[in-house]
Amino acid sequence: MRVLVIGSGGREHALAWKIAQSPKLTKLFVMPGNGGTEAIAENLPVDITDHAAVIAAAKAQNIDFVVVGPDAQVVAGLGDDVRAAGFTCFCPSKEAGQLEGSKSFTKALCDEFDIPTAGYARFEDEASALGYIYTQGAPIVIKADGLAAGKGVTVAMSVEEAEEAIIDCFSGAFGESGAAVVIEEFMEGEEVSLFVLCDGETLLPLTTAQDHKRAFDGDTGPNTGGMGAYSPAPVMTSEQYEFAMQHIVEPTARGLAKRGTPYQGVLYAGLMLTDQGPKLVEYNARFGDPETQVMMMRMESDLLPLLHATATGTLKGHDVIWKDAYALTVIMATKGYPGDYGKGSEINGAEGLDTDDLTVFHAGTKRDGSRLLANGGRVLNVTALGNSVREAQDRAYRGVDAVDWPEGFSRRDIGWREIARERT
Repeated sequence: MRVLVIGSGGREHALAWKIAQSPKLTKLFVMPGNGGTEAIAENLPVDITDHAAVIAAAKAQNIDFVVVGPDAQVVAGLGDDVRAAGFTCFCPSKEAGQLEGSKSFTKALCDEFDIPTAGYARFEDEASALGYIYTQGAPIVIKADGLAAGKGVTVAMSVEEAEEAIIDCFSGAFGESGAAVVIEEFMEGEEVSLFVLCDGETLLPLTTAQDHKRAFDGDTGPNTGGMGAYSPAPVMTSEQYEFAMQHIVEPTARGLAKRGTPYQGVLYAGLMLTDQGPKLVEYNARFGDPETQVMMMRMESDLLPLLHATATGTLKGHDVIWKDAYALTVIMATKGYPGDYGKGSEINGAEGLDTDDLTVFHAGTKRDGSRLLANGGRVLNVTALGNSVREAQDRAYRGVDAVDWPEGFSRRDIGWREIARERT
């Protein structure tokens, strides 16, 4: 099977890395790819926002199967256009992708199908939104209604912080994504990510993970696209898992099918484990980043037939096997991220670190001859396996410390909650 992976981040490198191990693969392409994917696939330097160019390149390479990675391409309907051109494609439809593309779409779905989530209100003007927070008080959660690269959510612990977040949204900080704002009640608890494959009818649960959104140690600093993750997330009990599947994930899949927009792809549920049980924080209509990196390290099964079965409505009867281990990834980012940062700094020592228990996935990198250069905010994902979260963390940070990159930084406490629980 000739496979094309769309995207250039750490998620796409991890997906390509796992697909490259499949005996069903004959040739792998990544579009546009990065400095790491070119070692395992042929990078195609195509603008993935240009759907006609993507389709033309897929035809030129006789592609059999397209796997779409980034959220922006899901929401823009790339999957629909690729399928219309005659290709099999792993990507939700544009309609179903609104689960991620519009917070208010998801909230309305929750209302319609009794899916437990935070109370909310939606606003299209700054004055009304400000008036609402002045009456509600803090803590409170402010969300840009559309995509914002993981940075459009503010958990405001004060009215002043909420006020600033609302003004930012309506002043254009997130472009059209901030033209409407969803304001939610603050939910107490620990957040967990749950991943499920859905072929429109059949659901195949994958695994759980915990992300670290804040930029700095101790979960401080601004929100980012994610500074690290580990999998599985033992904090989620089997009872909570079953509740989430029965009352959140399954009603979502049934509801979308009932509406005539069946979901085919990976369903990524961000859940808050509250005293009242798991509640939906938000949905993402694609694999997580950096959660994919730890999931792919743990997966024993061949990923390619699972993705293909999801895309072709033949998932029933499939299963997935996981290694009896934990995986943890640490993001190495360019100093200044998630704000302004420079590009072009040289990275040394990241090559040749891979072992059975450690893999360095690339995100914002590019090659300049023999040199590896930083080309983005989140740049490297140093990912390790261990018999405990602590062991995986130790291995990952040994990998981080082997990379010579003065212009980069990373958090030093990824996995801290679970490690604290392991100690007790």
